[in-house]
Amino acid sequence: MSGLTAPKGTFDTLPPDSARFLAVRDTLTAPLRRAGYGYVETPVFEETAVFSRGVGESTDVVTKEMYTFDDRGGRSLTLRPELTAGLMRAFIEHRLYDAALPVKLWTVGSAFRYERPQAGRYRHFTQVDMEALGADDPALDAEVVALGVQGFRDLGLTDFELLLTSLGDATCRPQYRELLVAFLEKLDLDEDTRRRAEINPLRVLDDKRPEVQAQLDDAPLMVDHLSDSTRAHYDAVRQHLTDLGVHWTEAPRLVRGLDYYTKTTFEFVHRGLGAQSAIGGGGRYDGLSAALGGPDVSGIGYAVGVDRTLLAVAAEGLDVGASAGVQAFVVPLGAEAKRVAVRLVGQLRAAGIAADTVYGDRGLKGAMKAADRSGASHAVVVGERDLAAGVGQLKDLRTGEQSAVPLGELFDRVRATVGS
Repeated sequence: MSGLTAPKGTFDTLPPDSARFLAVRDTLTAPLRRAGYGYVETPVFEETAVFSRGVGESTDVVTKEMYTFDDRGGRSLTLRPELTAGLMRAFIEHRLYDAALPVKLWTVGSAFRYERPQAGRYRHFTQVDMEALGADDPALDAEVVALGVQGFRDLGLTDFELLLTSLGDATCRPQYRELLVAFLEKLDLDEDTRRRAEINPLRVLDDKRPEVQAQLDDAPLMVDHLSDSTRAHYDAVRQHLTDLGVHWTEAPRLVRGLDYYTKTTFEFVHRGLGAQSAIGGGGRYDGLSAALGGPDVSGIGYAVGVDRTLLAVAAEGLDVGASAGVQAFVVPLGAEAKRVAVRLVGQLRAAGIAADTVYGDRGLKGAMKAADRSGASHAVVVGERDLAAGVGQLKDLRTGEQSAVPLGELFDRVRATVGS
C-alpha cells in the first residue's frame, strides 16, 4: 500500500479539520430543516442523460468536466457533477409532484468534475443543495435566497455578497437571443466559442477569457429586455427580499454555469477568496422537469459548496466547530480499574456526556497526556490505591483541583460537573 495517495484534485478531510467541516455543513442545512424542507438521498452516479439533458449540452460541465463511463451492462453512467438534476429525476420518478405543492427538498453530498485543480476548486467537492418545486411565486424565490443568506449569517460570515439578476423566460428570451446572436456575430471569436453561441449564446457571456470579455462591454443584457410579466416577477422578488432584510447587488451580467436557469438567478460570493470567489448560487429553472421527461412544473433552488464555505470561514478567522469533542476522560491504572473505566465511560455516553478513556498499556504520565489532548475539562483517575479505598480521583484539568469521589457516586458527580 505504500505510495498510494488520493487522486489529483481530491483531498481527505481529517480530524481536527473534519469538526469544522461538519459544523459548516450542519449550520448551512439547519435553516432548511427549520423551514420544513425534507431530506433526500440520491445516487452519486446517474444515467448520463440526466445530466446531458438537465445541465445542458452547451455547458463546460457536460462537454469537458463530467466523469462518464460505461458499466458492465453497456449503460452510460456519470458521476454527478451537481445535485439538482439527480434530485429532479427522483422528483419525477417517484411522482412527488402528486403531493401538495411546492415540494421542498434538500440534500447534501459529493459531486465530481474534471477540471484543473487550483485553490478553492477541486475535482471532488461537497455541496448542500435545496429545491422548492411546483410553485412559480416570487415569495418562494425570496424564501430560497433568504435561507441561503441565513446559513452564512449563522456561521458568522459577514464578508459575503449576494449577486442577483433575472434571466427572463420563454416570453422574452427568444427576442433577447436574437439580439445577442446578432451582437456576437460581429465579434472575433474562435470556432469553439461560435459553436457554443449557436447552442446557447448566453454561455458566451460566461466565458472567463480576457480576450472574450474585452469584446462584451456593449453586449445587450437580459435584464434590459424582460417582458412585463418577468419584470413584475423580478420586482416582487426584490420587494420580498427587502422585507426579509436581505441586501443584494444587481448583477446584470451574471450567467450561471448551467443551462436550466430562468427568471431569478443569484450567486453568493466572498470577498476574501480572490478569483475563485463563488461559494454558492442558484436560481429558478422552470423548464428542467419537462426537459427530463416530467410534468411542466416550475422550480427554484441553490447549491452551496461546503468546502468553499470552509475557505470563507477561514478567511474571516472564525472559530467554527473548534470546541472540544470530549468532556470527561477516564484514566484507569490496572486491569481492575479498566473495568471501572469502561463501565463509567459507557454510562456517561448513554447520558449524553462526551467521554473517552485510554486504550493500550500506558502509565499515568502517558494517560494524562492523552487526557489533555482530548480537550476534556475533567479527568477521572482510578488506580489500585483508589480502588482499595473505594474512590476515584476527579480532576479539573483547567485548574488542577482534584477531589476523591466514592466509586458509587462517580457517575452522578461527573455528569453534574461537566454537564453544568
